Parts: sequence; structure tokens; C-alpha cells
Amino acid sequence: MNTHYKTYNPYYSPFDPCKPIEEKSYSTPPHLYIGYQPPNLPQFSPMEALKNGTLWVAFNDPYYSPNEKAKGGQGT
Repeated sequence: MNTHYKTYNPYYSPFDPCKPIEEKSYSTPPHLYIGYQPPNLPQFSPMEALKNGTLWVAFNDPYYSPNEKAKGGQGT
């Protein structure tokens, strides 16, 4: 299953003076997984489309800060 949040473990040197961030995450937009826009995609109502920034439900990509994600926001 494709998820919009990916994680990776970067290399860190044993001689690095700072405490390393052992796992980093990033978000990928939904249009990467669709390829082309198929016909008859579900649409938001006009007011919901303005709130979400897109007309199509499949292209909606809400932003969650790392703090929101830790509190149970969508992601991983």
C-alpha cells in the first residue's frame, strides 16, 4: 500500500558532535501515485474544495506538523 509519509535512516558519523536524528520522515504528494487523472473522480463541494485547496478528493494532501502526527494525526 502506498503511504504519503516515508521514513529513512540517514548516515551519521560517530565523530559528529551533535546528537543524530536517527529516523527522518517526509511527505510525498498524492499525484505521484495516480499517473493520470482518471474520469469521474469524486469531487468536494465548492466550499470544501476551497478549504482543502483541491477539487478532487484523491488529490487532497493535508499537512500535519510532526507534533500533530505524534498526537494521532494521519501518517505512518
